[in-house]
Amino acid sequence: MQGISVTRVKGYGEYADFYARDWMITYARIEIFTTEERAESIARAIMETAHVGLSGDGIVAVLPVEKLYRIRTKSEATTENV
Repeated sequence: MQGISVTRVKGYGEYADFYARDWMITYARIEIFTTEERAESIARAIMETAHVGLSGDGIVAVLPVEKLYRIRTKSEATTENV
């Protein structure tokens, strides 16, 4: 199963300005579901593209997904039934 989700989130990273009226900053959270074989190359591509060398560049987290379920069918999603 492969897919992507983009969500607008608020938060702070290494440096929070607690004295500001609204110290939370709006960020984009991107979640990419892909095969294990492609995960490393996708992470490297994101880092290469997003890197500017300043605080706030962001992070990339690679997490294993043990199972996915389709709510509509109440069944486990596999590469055969996506």
